[in-house]
Amino acid sequence: MKLPLTIACWNYDRTRALFDGRVSVEGCEPNYLDLPVEETFFRALHAQEFDVAELSLSSYTMLRSRGESPYTAIPVFLSRMFRHSAIYIHADSGIRTPRDLVGRRVGVPEYQLTAPVWVRGILGDEYGVSPTDLHWITGGVEQPGRQEKVPLRLPPEVRIEKIGSDDTLNQALLERRIDALIAPRAPSSFAQGSPAVRRLFPEFKSVEKAYYQKVGIFPIMHVVGIRNELLQQHPWLASSLLKAFTKAKDIAVHELSDVTALKATLPWLASEYADSVATMGKDYWSYGVKGNEATLNAFLGYHHSQGLSARRLELTDLFAPSTFAQVLV
Repeated sequence: MKLPLTIACWNYDRTRALFDGRVSVEGCEPNYLDLPVEETFFRALHAQEFDVAELSLSSYTMLRSRGESPYTAIPVFLSRMFRHSAIYIHADSGIRTPRDLVGRRVGVPEYQLTAPVWVRGILGDEYGVSPTDLHWITGGVEQPGRQEKVPLRLPPEVRIEKIGSDDTLNQALLERRIDALIAPRAPSSFAQGSPAVRRLFPEFKSVEKAYYQKVGIFPIMHVVGIRNELLQQHPWLASSLLKAFTKAKDIAVHELSDVTALKATLPWLASEYADSVATMGKDYWSYGVKGNEATLNAFLGYHHSQGLSARRLELTDLFAPSTFAQVLV
């Protein structure tokens, strides 16, 4: 009898072969829930509703460092994204370079979100701007009342306050009550073309490529977690899921490379794919620990130095042990 599994994640191109049945999970009968990432994160962490779930790398690392995570991750990186593009500024703030952020009021939906962890780390390493140089304002970007998913235990030198209960970061940026915003999603003011809001790095692609060529890091945002109780009962599950998610991702990458007809609705898809391979190598979106050590260790270092981890985790603390070595065929 196959093991029934409820798997919650977004229907990316790299998971589509799982959703449509082209790739199976050996020994399992999955029920896939196509949910926005924010909903999956919230429901997984608050009520452990899913057997397998897409998880924020930062939230997971926080809980893992405290011994409180209800899930154990496998090295499946459903979301990876360079984050220089995630810094938005008010056009009249006088901010032109990262150093100009020092002393400014900077909004962030949640201080512990993975994207801001990466941005703060990059600002420190590349531009000499420390998290303690900024005054952090947290809250909903478009809707009031957003709270941290995981309670914070930050060092006292981090200046952080909540925006008003009826206020939003988007409105605060428009009215220049904050000088900048770091967020995974573009605020509506920017998306709608307001001249008052622009990116700190307008030519972010060239900046991000230069960053990758310098440090070799492609930031990881999300992992896949398995409920601890389930993994204890079925220790083979971690390897089965890693194999299945990897196969689905490999199918997606192959389809990008096939230019007989464009499967994604982008006219220059072929050149974008070729450019990515030329810059980052053929396996540019790799799963597994091997080959991702530098990226993962950079994140773990940032996370701990920013006061988010109770202790500095090692790679072996992060993932199911069976996923560190896979059979070669």
